[in-house]
Amino acid sequence: MSGSGVAGAQEVREEDAFDVPAVEAWLQEKVPGRIAEVRQFSGGASNLTYLLRVEQEVSTPSTGSGTKGAKRDLILRRPPGGTKAKGAHDMGREHRIQESLAPVFPYVPTMVGYCGDPSVIGSEFYVMDRVAGHIPRRELGLDLPPEQVRELCTNVLDLLVALHSVDPAEAGLESLGKGEGYVARQVGGWIARFGKVKTWNVPSWGRVMRWLDETQPADVGTCLIHNDFRLDNVVFDPDDPTKPVALLDWEMATLGDPLMDLGSVVSYWVEAGDAALYQRFRMQPSNAPGMLTRKEVVDYYCSRTGLELTDEQWAFYEVFGLFRLAVILQQIYYRYHHKQTTNPKFKNYWLGSHVLHRRARALMRQVGQ
Repeated sequence: MSGSGVAGAQEVREEDAFDVPAVEAWLQEKVPGRIAEVRQFSGGASNLTYLLRVEQEVSTPSTGSGTKGAKRDLILRRPPGGTKAKGAHDMGREHRIQESLAPVFPYVPTMVGYCGDPSVIGSEFYVMDRVAGHIPRRELGLDLPPEQVRELCTNVLDLLVALHSVDPAEAGLESLGKGEGYVARQVGGWIARFGKVKTWNVPSWGRVMRWLDETQPADVGTCLIHNDFRLDNVVFDPDDPTKPVALLDWEMATLGDPLMDLGSVVSYWVEAGDAALYQRFRMQPSNAPGMLTRKEVVDYYCSRTGLELTDEQWAFYEVFGLFRLAVILQQIYYRYHHKQTTNPKFKNYWLGSHVLHRRARALMRQVGQ
């Protein structure tokens, strides 16, 4: 725990600081009070996320007068500095998606407000209520037997299935995507992104990119997808640590192919039997005793949705997920490489591209490529 009592909330990095009085003034119509404390969450590697502890006045029933002491925890999200991919880090879009989803998908935080005026803190941002609960990080952080860990894991996958079952029209999000051809747009788009951020010290990914381009399947369907669905983006009930209560980080959500979303899930999934080098880049506790393996994750999802896939068919989605994750890491490393950020945690992200490339090529060889 940090000084705030909220896990992962640390002192704000100097380069990520913002004008707190300006945010406090902007907040007054929505959440009157004084921002008593600001902390920064270190877990994210894309958008910057902060804890705002607001001290509010509460009325005393006997006198009707206001007394200080009530505190309300809010979360502020804003883009990082430096070069950004076109269309990335759209705070207004992320805010709108969650606000629209709330009536039909009760696993989003309550939105407080969006500020599109960069004069306030130098960028757009939005504020939401903090959802109390446990968020797993690299380690589970809970003392659970394997059978409960398995229950936690399947509950998370059921959350993904529930998200993919949301009617976008009912949520008012039917215009979020671009229609059919999602797979093709993703393959072309991420190949183009990689070309813009490649540095000398990462693999060329040439053979993988050609294979993805040549073997891409048609969309199997269109639904609301999260695009960054990971254990460390899920908040669990404080009273039932196997039960998800919120899903965070909706920056990349859109309408698209559900299997592409599942491929993203599996790309992050480092399991217990993986080599030590792969374990080094594990971001979530997917290796904990009781967690499903990657194959079991895919089989469970397919059993819940009625989809049928051969190993050869699934290989495309997993390889694409690994390539996409490598590009995401490279986009972050590119900012560090060009001194647009000095955050030391990004220093070795280039090595992740080598690890993910090795796994992608191994999967391709398994299906004769």
